[in-house]
Amino acid sequence: MGFHEGELLVQQRAQVADRADQLAGMLRAPRLDGGMAAFAAERDHAVITARDPEGRLWTSPVFGEPGFLRAYGATLEVHAVPLPGDPLHVLTEGGPVGSIMVDYARRRRLRVNGTLARVGRAGFTIEADQAYGNCPQHIPCREATAIGEVRPVVTRHEGLTPEVAERLRAADSFLLGTVHPERGADASHRGGPAGFVQVDDGVVGWPELPGNNLFNSLGNLAVDPEAAMLVLDLRHGRSLQLSGTAQIEWSGTDRRVRFVPEVVVETSGLLGQ
Repeated sequence: MGFHEGELLVQQRAQVADRADQLAGMLRAPRLDGGMAAFAAERDHAVITARDPEGRLWTSPVFGEPGFLRAYGATLEVHAVPLPGDPLHVLTEGGPVGSIMVDYARRRRLRVNGTLARVGRAGFTIEADQAYGNCPQHIPCREATAIGEVRPVVTRHEGLTPEVAERLRAADSFLLGTVHPERGADASHRGGPAGFVQVDDGVVGWPELPGNNLFNSLGNLAVDPEAAMLVLDLRHGRSLQLSGTAQIEWSGTDRRVRFVPEVVVETSGLLGQ
């Protein structure tokens, strides 16, 4: 499985197609054994991108004790579901899903994308089409935060409030969800100094900093504008989820993303210890 048409388009416009070709082996059939399995088993949370029962795209956290993620072969078992009140608390079996696990203390991350093969009340299974680690670029270094008792309080509204806008401007990290009509969903990490996310007149924007040159996220957006954001603030036990549409803005080979949120979900009560 090679790059899809959107990824190829963005790679060519960014003038990195030759460098991306050298990494095409990352797209081969995934094997989640060994180091990937060990990394997943150590995590106490993951992030997924999928559609809610109405078809809207969201990016959501999933919490559990270390060991709640079990990886083997091309399978990732997740022995938990998104929290009550989360847009993805009810998942659709057979739908596309992207997932990412980030270790902020060691600045490592693992992405696993595929299909929701089995969905139950206490967990779900991803049959992976893609699985690979990413470099530590743009991951803020933080001490590990233990997830304590979770008592979610969820508020849902349309558009941005001034308080949400300020929290976005203060963020140094967020998770981005995108989707391709044939290749499925993807969850990726974005980071930078506080203030790298700008908010102006209800529109969220950020510069796309140099990365691995695969352009999974931007390649998806070049084909399908659906997008979702998650700002996960475990230090304060809260999260922001935004669902809407996005487009790429180019200046030569430089690029930024312009994201228009349509629905916002605020959650508090994610208690760390």
